[in-house]
Amino acid sequence: MNAIALLFLRISLGWLMVVWGVDKLTDPAHGQAVAESFYLGLGSGGTFLTVAGIFQVLVGLATVLGFLRRLTWPILAVVNGVTFVAVWKSIVDPWGFFLEGGNLVFYSSAVIFAGILVGWSAIDDDSLALDRVLKLD
Repeated sequence: MNAIALLFLRISLGWLMVVWGVDKLTDPAHGQAVAESFYLGLGSGGTFLTVAGIFQVLVGLATVLGFLRRLTWPILAVVNGVTFVAVWKSIVDPWGFFLEGGNLVFYSSAVIFAGILVGWSAIDDDSLALDRVLKLD
């Protein structure tokens, strides 16, 4: 059961990274709007968004496959950690009762970040990863 749960966790979190990357590549205006709204405009340039999108797709696919897990889990943690910090108001006050800018939708960033930490901490128990098949552990 643990192996299946970790597989599902790895696939779902990796696929989320793929989806975010594809969004940057197919709808750069959305990526630019997100960067301007949540990241102080950092990374809103077209070239940066393209490179970031490709990077996210590659890291996401590697995560889905369980390839280079000792590299991809920390990358996921950093990328999603930045998002976690960027939407902190939505995590502390998702309804916006006392912090302006809270949004219930972004509370899921806390759950995603927690899932990444669980996946990273259980890396040695993830027996259904490509790294295991290729003996890259």
